[in-house]
Amino acid sequence: MSVRNKVIQIIADQALLNVSDVKLEATLDDLGINSLGVVESIFAFEEEFDIEVPFNANSAKNSDFDISSVRSIVLAMEKLVVEQA
Repeated sequence: MSVRNKVIQIIADQALLNVSDVKLEATLDDLGINSLGVVESIFAFEEEFDIEVPFNANSAKNSDFDISSVRSIVLAMEKLVVEQA
């Protein structure tokens, strides 16, 4: 499974949605994922890909990890997986 598909699966699981309901343009808020869900998703990404995600939950807007949309998360995760391989 590709990084993109795994990221979307993790987001769908967190939002209690079908994968087909997770659109790249959607924000986590659109999907019903609150701040705790964001942190749980980050932990799931780290565990799934065995990487460290540069995300500061205390200052999410100033974080190096862009969570503004599903697309931005997928792109950031693809980059991290390559960098930390």
